[in-house]
Amino acid sequence: MRNFYHTILINLHSIIFYIIKSRIWLRHIEDHSEEDRYALANAMVTCMNRSSGYNTIAYGYENLPKEGGYMLYPNHQGKYDVPGIFNTHKRPVSFVMDEKRSHLMLVSEFLGLVGGKTISLNDPRHTITVFNEMAEELKQGKRYILFPEGGYKENNNNVVEPFKAGSFKVAQMSHVPIVPVALVDSYKVYNSDHVGPVTTYVYYLDPIKYEEYKGMRSHEIAAMVEKIIKEKIAEHLRNINNTSGGRDE
Repeated sequence: MRNFYHTILINLHSIIFYIIKSRIWLRHIEDHSEEDRYALANAMVTCMNRSSGYNTIAYGYENLPKEGGYMLYPNHQGKYDVPGIFNTHKRPVSFVMDEKRSHLMLVSEFLGLVGGKTISLNDPRHTITVFNEMAEELKQGKRYILFPEGGYKENNNNVVEPFKAGSFKVAQMSHVPIVPVALVDSYKVYNSDHVGPVTTYVYYLDPIKYEEYKGMRSHEIAAMVEKIIKEKIAEHLRNINNTSGGRDE
């Protein structure tokens, strides 16, 4: 958490600037294109990263569908997960988060700029309403990030918790491709005891088309996506360990 407070402190003047600019834009959101609003949200992330030495490397751009909407389903490690994806995902993408956390300063502006959604974790009826809204937007070409784990633990250590089947209902409702996303070391940025620069990794994995999962139950889809992500994280960590071992010899 020390990285988080350090980043806020050294960027306080920039944060104030971006909050004011975002609020002005949000008053007349129709005057600013989706691309421009996404660029502003990403400018916030880039500013924080440069000042604190955070760097995110992404792989698998070729796996992102070139046309239409799709759902990104990543593992959840901490506060940096969405910014890390934003900073590597070239086209506008939005996200879904817990309603209770959505009112925090800067988070609220960030969410508003990209047209994000909030859900009440203990209100299934509200979640279905939001999923219906998302499904219509996905059919029209919008892209969303949704974390199937729900929450995250401090000092995650790249552990993937069980995926919640209900998270995949929105993909089933909209018939869009599912893109599994493996995040590695994202927790080190704001949700660990680590201090100083961090390199994190984003893997955009092979998309799962609707035709491939349409006959499956949501819990089967959840298990499949969870397995795919776990295997990629395990592969990444093995490669890192092998490389480190080679240097030590």
